[in-house]
Amino acid sequence: MNLEERQMPKAQNHKLVVNNRKTSMVTGVLDVLSFDLNEILLETDQGMLMVKGTDMHVNRLNLEKGEVDLSGNIDSIAYSQSHAARGQGQHFWDKLFG
Repeated sequence: MNLEERQMPKAQNHKLVVNNRKTSMVTGVLDVLSFDLNEILLETDQGMLMVKGTDMHVNRLNLEKGEVDLSGNIDSIAYSQSHAARGQGQHFWDKLFG
């Protein structure tokens, strides 16, 4: 275990709940790497999670509990097993989907 892993908070079990493609509740979140009106990139204890859509918003964020509530028009949700280095999330997804 390296120093970075020891400093990360212990996340709870990961859960993703989507209601009518309009709202979502995510647990097991370690960090929000980026977000805008079209996509939200989360680091979870199960890998990277990208939520794409329109009018996307992070409504509630509690990193101590590892919880995030999202809203918007959800078009797609994609996971990756890899954990991107902080600050390199966009580069990681460019390589994955480019």
